[in-house]
Order: sequence, then structure tokens, then C-alpha cells
Amino acid sequence: MELGTAPLFDLPAPLGVEAAEPVAPEAEPVPLTRSQVLLAEIRQDEQVIRDREIAKICHIAEWALEHVVDDEADAATLTERGLDTGLPLAGPGAPLISDFAVMELNALLGRSLDSGRNYVGQVLELSHRLPQLWQRTLDGQVPVWKALRIADLTRSLCDEAAAYVDRQLAISAQGCTWPQVDRLVEEALVRFDPEAAEERRRQAHEHRHVNTGLDAVGFNGTANLSATLDAADALDLENAIARRAKLLGQLGDEDNLDVRRSKALGEIAREDLMLDLHVVDAETGEITRTVPGRKTELILHLNPDEMTVGRFGNTKTPISPEQIKTWLGLSGTTVLVRPVVDLAGHQPVDSYEIPDRLRRQVTERDHHCVFPHCTVSAGSTVRPGRCDLDHVEPHTDGGATCPCNLAPLCRGHHRMKTAGRAAYRMLHPGTYVWTLDSGTYLVDPTGTHRLTGTRPPDH
Repeated sequence: MELGTAPLFDLPAPLGVEAAEPVAPEAEPVPLTRSQVLLAEIRQDEQVIRDREIAKICHIAEWALEHVVDDEADAATLTERGLDTGLPLAGPGAPLISDFAVMELNALLGRSLDSGRNYVGQVLELSHRLPQLWQRTLDGQVPVWKALRIADLTRSLCDEAAAYVDRQLAISAQGCTWPQVDRLVEEALVRFDPEAAEERRRQAHEHRHVNTGLDAVGFNGTANLSATLDAADALDLENAIARRAKLLGQLGDEDNLDVRRSKALGEIAREDLMLDLHVVDAETGEITRTVPGRKTELILHLNPDEMTVGRFGNTKTPISPEQIKTWLGLSGTTVLVRPVVDLAGHQPVDSYEIPDRLRRQVTERDHHCVFPHCTVSAGSTVRPGRCDLDHVEPHTDGGATCPCNLAPLCRGHHRMKTAGRAAYRMLHPGTYVWTLDSGTYLVDPTGTHRLTGTRPPDH
């Protein structure tokens, strides 16, 4: 029998059976680029960060419950020295938390006094008064930072209004813009608490203010001014600035309009300072007293050996020598040369009260509260601060009233130290060691440094 020449495996398939498709060889995996590998790792990092942020607010919420002050009669009186009180950190119905406990947590978190209180308050508000948003946050559907910011907006609302916001944002918080959230909170306030809405309107007028931005003056010698005014007052100010800026242009000032407007505001201020202010009797119309005009004092430091940068004492910031020359060239300027304060000097006094010269020496050395991470300003010779000068070693125990035994403490941390919940000592002027339940901290001109995780055995 002749087999022919057909290959053995090329025989036709039996009737009724379809021939199988040939199987393509498995493709080799495409190697990932370095960018793709990094993106995958970043995605994992983000997930770890989200998980830890959620765990952190859970721990803080549970920690807060360990430090509840049950008696509402003990609600915080922040000026009451030496007593631990309950802080109303969140809205109505949330528990009161121990003031001193929050201060210690602040040291652990590296937050200032107000920042730490605000942060714990946001967590309490979220966990106690916004339960649906809290659950969505724990489920990872709403970022922690966004949930905390929403909680910050609802703390002033009554229970019904907060619950209304919680219901509305339970399914839409992730996609809402901040103007939408602001409008929702305002709507909830007006809908459920109209009296509080009217009170907020009155308070808005009571909190009108002008911030001249001197806290943020830099080397360029400019300050960013911000203000909240009555609309009618703002219109008068606008007309005065516009009129003066136009006049400056007509007189040959070649600067652009924005610069001329800023100059105009400065000229209006200087002219007002030169005027004598008359106090008039409302009934008779007679002038009862005259307040003489005065000038503004600029404190400027120059080192003859280093003329590339000066120091603006009013704001404790570097300043350009060229800017100093410009200021000294203003008409009517008077220059007064004063000796430099010796920050290391020791000139004790016998009294408990602190003379201005010692106060100036201490605040020139320590610019803010010396508690770990606190940033409350100690003030200066031209701008009062919000700190007390504390005798590191109490005056009643023989501590001297001398810069080597004085340090600025804000009112809250002063109370905590007086109550015995925190202790510190001065290694040398400007450098301090603090001992708290959360650990030991070194505070020096470079900042706060954690030394240990537990209280030293010999405390």
C-alpha cells in the first residue's frame, strides 16, 4: 500500500469534528519602565499614608475619651491660672476635654497651643456630631483632611444644623467644592438657628479689623495689608486712595497705578499722624481735650562690619540697607542712635515686678513662648505680645528677677507649669529643658527637639 508523501500529522479531521485553532505562543511580559515602577510604589505609599491617617484620628478620638471632664461647671476658663479645666473643643453635645491633656498631646504632635486645640476639636466634631461623614472617612471614601476641614466649619452649629450638614454631605462630600460646603453650612445655620444666624451677622461687624501685615515683613521691606470693613467705610477708603493716587500721577509720579495706590495709603496715614486730634463734648460741641500728633518709631539695626543686610527691629526680620536709606530719606525723619542691648547681661532686681529694661532684654532673646513647639509671640518694645514673663525658679523659692531666670510663657502654658503638670529649667539663657509625661524636650533658638520618649527616672 502506497502511503504517499503527506506528513503523518496533516491527516484530515474526522467528519463532524472541527479542526482546533492553532495556539499562539504565550507573549513575554512587557518590562515596566522605571517611571511605572515608581508610580506603583507611590500608589502604595499613598494607601499606607491614608490608612495611618485614619488610624491616627481613631486613636485621637479614643484618647480624648480618656480625658473627658464630666462636670460642665468645670468648662474652661482659660485665664484661670493653675487649674485644669475642660475645653469645649467641638460643638454642642461633644465632651469637654482636659486642657492640660491637650497641651501634652500638642507637644507630642509638634503643634502650637491653638493649633493642637483646633485639631483635637476637629476630630471630636467629626466623630461625635458628624457620624455619617465619620464612617465614610473610616471607610476611606472621604480624605481625612477634607473631613476635618468640614468638621471645622460645623463646630458652631446646633445639633440639628450639624445633623443636616452630615446628611447632605454623607454621599457627596468627596465631590463638593468649598464654596458649596460654605453655602450648605450657612443654609443649615439660617434654617435651624435663625437667631444664631443674626448673632453671627452682628459678630461679623464686631470683628471688623485691619491687619497691617507687620508680622510677615521680609527683606524687601513690604507688608501685606488685609482688612474687614463696613462696606460704606470701605467705599470711603477706596475713594480717598483713588483720589490721592490720581493726584500723585498728575504730579509726575511715574509708578504704575497699583504702586501709587499703596503710596497714597501711606501718605494718608502720615498726614493723619501729624494732625492734632480734638476730643469734642457731644452736648456742648466744645473741644475738651487735644491729642497731639506723633510719629512712628522704626527700630533699625545696622552692623558697620556687615552692610549687606540690616535688621528691622519692629518685626524682627532682615531688611535691605537700601530700604533703610529710603526710609531715612523721608521728609521729617529724625535719627536717634541707641546702644545695643547686651542679651547676656545680668542685672537682677530685688522686686517680683519686672522692669521694662529686663523685659526688653528677655523678649529680644526669646521671641515667643518657650514651651515645646509653641509660637505665641513674646512681643517687642513696639508691639505687645501675648506672653507672661515667668520666673523659671519661682520668686517665692528664691528665684531672682533677672534675665537669667526669666522666660516668656503664653497664658495657657504658664497655667500648666504653675499647676505642676510641666516642669522646665534653663540650661543657659535661651535654652530650656522641659519634662512632660510624654517625654523630655530641648527648646533652643533652633526650635524644639525631643530627647526621650518617657519621663526620666530621676524627675
